[in-house]
Amino acid sequence: VQLQASGGGLVQAGDSLRLSCDASIRTDSRYTVGWFRQAPGKEREFVAAINFSDGRTQYGDSVKGRFTISRDNDKSTVHLQMNSLISEDSAVYYCAADGDYLPTKYRWWGQGTQVTVSS
Repeated sequence: VQLQASGGGLVQAGDSLRLSCDASIRTDSRYTVGWFRQAPGKEREFVAAINFSDGRTQYGDSVKGRFTISRDNDKSTVHLQMNSLISEDSAVYYCAADGDYLPTKYRWWGQGTQVTVSS
């Protein structure tokens, strides 16, 4: 499985940004695609995930109500809409995939995309 993340950039606090992850997986599969982030000196943090079979989603506590994960119905592209960004959201964001249903560990990882939020 190959994953390509894009959409990162430099924004101001309060702005919005949308990340995209192009995944080389079947649109009718049971795969889960997730987003994680890692800031300098911090552990990697779960952000959000979506399962392709039923669209069920999960979110990390720090982003609930501000971030939305979705997928294109006819593509294996997953988006992460990030609203009301704060400086603490600054990190390298990674997308990952796994064949299990909303797993705790992911097998495949893409390269990261940098998100920087200036206050």
